[in-house]
Amino acid sequence: MNRALALVYPDVCEICRRRPATAAEGYVCGDCWSGVRFIQSPFCERCGLPFEGEITSAFECTNCRELQFHFDSARSAVRAQGVVLEVIHRYKYHRALWFEPFLTDLLIRQARPALLGTGWDVIVPVPLHPVREREREFNQAARLAITLGHNLGLPVRSNWLRRIRHTRTQTLLTRKERAANLRRAFALRNHAEVQGLSCVLVDDVFTTGATTNACAGTLKAAGAHRVCVWTVARGV
Repeated sequence: MNRALALVYPDVCEICRRRPATAAEGYVCGDCWSGVRFIQSPFCERCGLPFEGEITSAFECTNCRELQFHFDSARSAVRAQGVVLEVIHRYKYHRALWFEPFLTDLLIRQARPALLGTGWDVIVPVPLHPVREREREFNQAARLAITLGHNLGLPVRSNWLRRIRHTRTQTLLTRKERAANLRRAFALRNHAEVQGLSCVLVDDVFTTGATTNACAGTLKAAGAHRVCVWTVARGV
C-alpha cells in the first residue's frame, strides 16, 4: 500500500501540510507526532482511564465500580485528542486510509509489550453493521486488528462477531443511552468456537466502553475465558 500511495501523494504531512512525511509514516510529520499523548501509568486497571497524579497501587476508577463491565480489562494506546482525533475522524469518515500506518504504529507500540507472551489466543475486531460498512467501504477495527494480529502472530477472526441491529450513532448519547442503544446489538456466528479462549477485542476508540462491553458480553456468554479490549485512542 505504501508504494501505491507514494505514487499518488507527495511526501508531505497531511495534517499541517508544511513538513515532510512519507507513506510509511502515515503522512504525519514529526512535529505533528509530538502532539500525541501516550497513556502511561497510573490508569484504571479495569477500563484504562488515565489518572492525573501519583498513585503507587492498582486501582479501579469510580465509574468502573458503578458499571457492570463484561471485559476483564481495557487499554488504549493514546489519548483521543488533537492530531489523533483528527486522524481517526478523517480515517473513518473520509476513507483517509493513508493514515493507517500512523494509527497501527500507535496501537502496536503499546499493545505489543502488554499482550506478547501473556496467553492470548485470538484477536476479534468490533464489527460494523453491514449497512454502515457498505457506507464506509471498510471496517476500521478489522483493518487495525489484522495489522496487530500479524505483529503478534495471533489469528484474527473478523467474522466471529456480527452486528445484528443498525443502531443510531453513539456520538451524542449519554453513558446510559449508549448502553441501551447497544443492547442485543451483537451476536456470535454459528461457526465461531470461542469456548475457553482468551480473546483480544480491537476497536479504534474507547469512550464509555458501551460498544466493546456489549461485544465482550457476547463472547463471554459463548464461553470465552478472558476478554480484554485494546483501542488506539481513549476518550478522557
